[in-house]
Amino acid sequence: MRILVVEDEPRILDDIVTTMGMAGYVVDTVSDGEEAWFLGDTETYDLIILDLGLPGLDGLTVLKRWRAEDRHMPVLVLTARGAWSERVEGIDAGADDYLPKPFRMEELLARARALIRRSAGISTPVIEAGPLSLDVKQMRLARNGVPIALTPLEYRLVAYLMHHKERIIPPTELLEHLYGDDDARDPNALEAVMARLRKKLGSGAIETRRGFGYTIAGEEAAGESAR
Repeated sequence: MRILVVEDEPRILDDIVTTMGMAGYVVDTVSDGEEAWFLGDTETYDLIILDLGLPGLDGLTVLKRWRAEDRHMPVLVLTARGAWSERVEGIDAGADDYLPKPFRMEELLARARALIRRSAGISTPVIEAGPLSLDVKQMRLARNGVPIALTPLEYRLVAYLMHHKERIIPPTELLEHLYGDDDARDPNALEAVMARLRKKLGSGAIETRRGFGYTIAGEEAAGESAR
């Protein structure tokens, strides 16, 4: 899962990056409004954490531009502004949630997880697909109740597939959400991670639709692969 953090205070930015990174997210960062608008308009993110008090182009203007350009990614607004009217203005501009400063990182993470789940049409922190269950709060995957140990990259891969279990995910989309801008997005590397993950989950847990991409298998297909 890939997020963009737009924040011009270095200490807060570092804390958010550390928190979200430890929670399994790939994090891109930017500290000014113009670049934030460009990245949000040209890249695909599962969530954007947006401070309103930015140099150059302010966060509220950035948000309005994204929504006017039909960009639908969930946006969590951060601001030191405390007036209720300003909170209303942010939500009316298209924010999905609002967190005033100062805040606890635990609350930010909980709100971020909830926004990402809701944008995928999922209402609970435990996502199920056939025999697989993913607890996104605990970052734990189990098959028929038996925990499966995953590397951080394997976790990001299965988490993205589970969040979008109703779709076939193209390899290019997976690569965008598994790796940061500075990482090499190598299709061969994706195949290697996929092969390791399939050994842990069972050969039928992740289906390949040739020419289209990958999807988490349904309950029937996963059950057949286990027999």
